[in-house]
Amino acid sequence: MTPPTAQQDLTSADAILDAAERLLPRFGYKKTTLDDLAQEAGIARRTIYLHFPSKEEVFLRSIDRVVERLVAELNAIASENASAEVRLWRMLVTRVMSRFDSVRKYQESLDEMLADLRSQYLERRETYFDLEADVLAKVVDEGRRKLGWHVEDPHETARHLVIATNALLPYSLSREERGSRTHVQTQITAVASLLLRGLQAPAAGVVRTRSARGQG
Repeated sequence: MTPPTAQQDLTSADAILDAAERLLPRFGYKKTTLDDLAQEAGIARRTIYLHFPSKEEVFLRSIDRVVERLVAELNAIASENASAEVRLWRMLVTRVMSRFDSVRKYQESLDEMLADLRSQYLERRETYFDLEADVLAKVVDEGRRKLGWHVEDPHETARHLVIATNALLPYSLSREERGSRTHVQTQITAVASLLLRGLQAPAAGVVRTRSARGQG
Protein backbone atom coordinates (compact mmCIF):
# COMPACT_ATOMS: atom_id res chain seq x y z
CA MET A 1 0.00 0.00 0.00
CA THR A 2 1.38 3.42 -0.99
CA PRO A 3 1.82 5.79 1.98
CA PRO A 4 -0.18 9.03 1.79
CA THR A 5 1.60 12.01 0.34
CA ALA A 6 1.90 15.40 2.04
CA GLN A 7 -0.72 16.72 -0.38
CA GLN A 8 -3.11 13.89 0.54
CA ASP A 9 -2.55 14.63 4.24
CA LEU A 10 -3.35 18.29 3.64
CA THR A 11 -6.46 17.37 1.66
CA SER A 12 -7.72 15.10 4.47
CA ALA A 13 -7.13 17.77 7.11
CA ASP A 14 -8.97 20.37 5.03
CA ALA A 15 -11.83 17.93 4.46
CA ILE A 16 -12.19 17.51 8.22
CA LEU A 17 -12.16 21.27 8.79
CA ASP A 18 -14.67 21.79 5.98
CA ALA A 19 -16.88 19.18 7.63
CA ALA A 20 -16.62 20.98 10.96
CA GLU A 21 -17.77 24.24 9.36
CA ARG A 22 -20.77 22.52 7.76
CA LEU A 23 -21.79 20.68 10.92
CA LEU A 24 -21.68 23.68 13.26
CA PRO A 25 -24.87 25.27 11.92
CA ARG A 26 -26.52 21.86 11.69
CA PHE A 27 -25.76 20.34 15.10
CA GLY A 28 -23.95 23.02 17.09
CA TYR A 29 -20.55 22.61 18.71
CA LYS A 30 -21.47 20.46 21.70
CA LYS A 31 -23.57 17.96 19.77
CA THR A 32 -21.08 17.49 16.93
CA THR A 33 -19.09 14.29 17.49
CA LEU A 34 -15.96 12.83 15.93
CA ASP A 35 -18.18 10.24 14.27
CA ASP A 36 -20.22 13.07 12.73
CA LEU A 37 -17.04 14.74 11.48
CA ALA A 38 -15.73 11.51 9.98
CA GLN A 39 -19.01 10.74 8.23
CA GLU A 40 -19.36 14.28 6.89
CA ALA A 41 -15.76 14.29 5.64
CA GLY A 42 -16.14 10.84 4.10
CA ILE A 43 -13.27 9.32 6.07
CA ALA A 44 -12.76 6.78 8.86
CA ARG A 45 -12.86 8.15 12.39
CA ARG A 46 -9.29 6.99 13.01
CA THR A 47 -8.13 9.23 10.15
CA ILE A 48 -9.07 12.29 12.21
CA TYR A 49 -6.45 11.31 14.80
CA LEU A 50 -3.75 11.41 12.12
CA HIS A 51 -4.31 15.17 11.95
CA PHE A 52 -5.96 16.27 15.20
CA PRO A 53 -5.65 14.88 18.74
CA SER A 54 -9.22 15.79 19.71
CA LYS A 55 -12.51 17.32 18.66
CA GLU A 56 -11.46 20.50 20.46
CA GLU A 57 -8.35 20.80 18.32
CA VAL A 58 -10.40 20.36 15.14
CA PHE A 59 -12.48 23.40 15.99
CA LEU A 60 -9.53 25.44 17.23
CA ARG A 61 -7.79 24.69 13.96
CA SER A 62 -10.90 25.83 12.13
CA ILE A 63 -10.52 29.20 13.88
CA ASP A 64 -6.85 29.25 12.88
CA ARG A 65 -7.92 28.75 9.28
CA VAL A 66 -10.35 31.67 9.45
CA VAL A 67 -7.46 33.88 10.55
CA GLU A 68 -5.14 32.48 7.89
CA ARG A 69 -7.67 33.37 5.22
CA LEU A 70 -8.09 36.84 6.71
CA VAL A 71 -4.33 37.48 6.77
CA ALA A 72 -4.18 36.46 3.11
CA GLU A 73 -6.94 38.99 2.37
CA LEU A 74 -5.09 41.70 4.28
CA ASN A 75 -1.86 40.97 2.41
CA ALA A 76 -3.71 41.19 -0.89
CA ILE A 77 -5.15 44.60 0.02
CA ALA A 78 -1.76 45.78 1.26
CA SER A 79 -0.27 44.94 -2.15
CA GLU A 80 -2.83 46.94 -4.13
CA ASN A 81 -2.04 50.15 -5.98
CA ALA A 82 -4.31 52.43 -3.94
CA SER A 83 -3.05 55.01 -1.45
CA ALA A 84 -1.98 53.93 2.03
CA GLU A 85 -5.06 55.68 3.44
CA VAL A 86 -7.48 53.77 1.22
CA ARG A 87 -5.72 50.43 1.77
CA LEU A 88 -5.56 50.79 5.55
CA TRP A 89 -9.22 51.76 5.73
CA ARG A 90 -10.17 48.71 3.67
CA MET A 91 -7.98 46.46 5.80
CA LEU A 92 -9.63 47.60 9.03
CA VAL A 93 -13.10 47.03 7.57
CA THR A 94 -12.05 43.67 6.16
CA ARG A 95 -10.60 42.38 9.47
CA VAL A 96 -14.05 42.75 11.00
CA MET A 97 -16.32 41.84 8.09
CA SER A 98 -14.28 38.83 6.98
CA ARG A 99 -14.58 37.33 10.45
CA PHE A 100 -18.27 38.24 10.64
CA ASP A 101 -18.99 36.50 7.34
CA SER A 102 -16.91 33.45 8.26
CA VAL A 103 -19.07 32.66 11.32
CA ARG A 104 -22.38 33.89 9.98
CA LYS A 105 -23.72 30.40 9.22
CA TYR A 106 -23.07 29.14 12.73
CA GLN A 107 -23.36 32.25 14.86
CA GLU A 108 -25.85 30.55 17.18
CA SER A 109 -23.19 27.93 18.00
CA LEU A 110 -20.40 30.48 18.39
CA ASP A 111 -21.08 31.28 22.04
CA GLU A 112 -21.06 27.65 23.19
CA MET A 113 -17.94 26.88 21.15
CA LEU A 114 -16.00 29.84 22.53
CA ALA A 115 -17.22 29.14 26.07
CA ASP A 116 -15.90 25.58 25.87
CA LEU A 117 -12.63 26.53 24.16
CA ARG A 118 -12.07 29.89 25.86
CA SER A 119 -8.69 29.23 27.51
CA GLN A 120 -7.18 27.60 24.41
CA TYR A 121 -8.63 30.31 22.19
CA LEU A 122 -7.20 33.11 24.32
CA GLU A 123 -3.76 31.50 24.10
CA ARG A 124 -3.98 31.67 20.31
CA ARG A 125 -5.62 35.09 20.09
CA GLU A 126 -2.47 37.12 20.71
CA THR A 127 -0.78 35.29 17.85
CA TYR A 128 -3.74 36.11 15.60
CA PHE A 129 -3.54 39.79 16.48
CA ASP A 130 0.23 39.88 15.93
CA LEU A 131 -0.15 38.34 12.47
CA GLU A 132 -2.70 40.98 11.52
CA ALA A 133 -0.68 43.81 13.05
CA ASP A 134 2.38 42.73 11.05
CA VAL A 135 0.47 43.33 7.82
CA LEU A 136 -1.19 46.55 8.98
CA ALA A 137 2.19 47.90 10.11
CA LYS A 138 3.57 47.81 6.56
CA VAL A 139 0.85 50.16 5.34
CA VAL A 140 1.05 52.32 8.47
CA ASP A 141 4.79 52.74 7.89
CA GLU A 142 4.17 53.70 4.28
CA GLY A 143 1.68 56.33 5.43
CA ARG A 144 4.27 57.64 7.89
CA ARG A 145 6.96 57.91 5.21
CA LYS A 146 4.92 59.14 2.27
CA LEU A 147 1.93 60.93 3.77
CA GLY A 148 3.37 62.33 6.98
CA TRP A 149 1.22 60.32 9.38
CA HIS A 150 2.16 61.00 12.98
CA VAL A 151 3.46 57.56 13.90
CA GLU A 152 6.52 56.73 15.99
CA ASP A 153 6.33 52.93 15.95
CA PRO A 154 4.33 51.47 13.02
CA HIS A 155 3.87 48.07 14.64
CA GLU A 156 2.73 49.52 17.95
CA THR A 157 0.28 51.74 16.08
CA ALA A 158 -0.95 48.73 14.13
CA ARG A 159 -1.55 46.89 17.41
CA HIS A 160 -3.57 49.87 18.65
CA LEU A 161 -5.67 49.73 15.47
CA VAL A 162 -6.30 46.04 16.10
CA ILE A 163 -7.35 46.72 19.69
CA ALA A 164 -9.58 49.62 18.62
CA THR A 165 -11.55 47.43 16.21
CA ASN A 166 -11.73 44.30 18.39
CA ALA A 167 -15.03 45.37 19.94
CA LEU A 168 -16.71 44.69 16.59
CA LEU A 169 -15.38 41.16 16.14
CA PRO A 170 -18.04 38.40 16.39
CA TYR A 171 -17.01 37.09 19.82
CA SER A 172 -17.44 40.61 21.26
CA LEU A 173 -20.94 41.09 19.85
CA SER A 174 -24.26 39.97 21.24
CA ARG A 175 -26.37 37.48 19.28
CA GLU A 176 -28.64 40.34 18.23
CA GLU A 177 -25.70 42.38 16.93
CA ARG A 178 -24.32 39.36 15.08
CA GLY A 179 -27.68 39.05 13.37
CA SER A 180 -27.32 42.31 11.46
CA ARG A 181 -24.50 42.49 8.93
CA THR A 182 -25.57 45.99 7.88
CA HIS A 183 -25.29 47.27 11.45
CA VAL A 184 -21.80 45.83 11.93
CA GLN A 185 -20.61 47.13 8.57
CA THR A 186 -21.93 50.62 9.35
CA GLN A 187 -20.12 50.59 12.69
CA ILE A 188 -16.74 49.43 11.36
CA THR A 189 -16.75 51.82 8.42
CA ALA A 190 -17.34 54.71 10.83
CA VAL A 191 -14.67 53.48 13.27
CA ALA A 192 -12.13 52.93 10.47
CA SER A 193 -12.71 56.47 9.21
CA LEU A 194 -12.23 57.91 12.69
CA LEU A 195 -8.99 55.97 13.18
CA LEU A 196 -7.63 57.18 9.85
CA ARG A 197 -8.38 60.76 10.77
CA GLY A 198 -6.51 60.21 14.02
CA LEU A 199 -3.38 59.11 12.14
CA GLN A 200 -3.57 62.21 9.98
CA ALA A 201 -4.13 64.61 12.91
CA PRO A 202 -1.36 66.85 14.30
CA ALA A 203 1.12 65.14 16.58
CA ALA A 204 -0.04 64.86 20.19
CA GLY A 205 2.96 66.86 21.40
CA VAL A 206 2.00 69.79 19.17
CA VAL A 207 -1.56 69.73 20.43
CA ARG A 208 -0.43 69.70 24.07
CA THR A 209 2.00 72.58 23.49
CA ARG A 210 -0.69 74.75 21.94
CA SER A 211 -3.08 73.89 24.76
CA ALA A 212 -0.49 74.79 27.37
CA ARG A 213 0.18 78.12 25.66
CA GLY A 214 -3.52 78.89 25.64
CA GLN A 215 -3.74 78.24 29.37
CA GLY A 216 -0.77 80.45 30.05
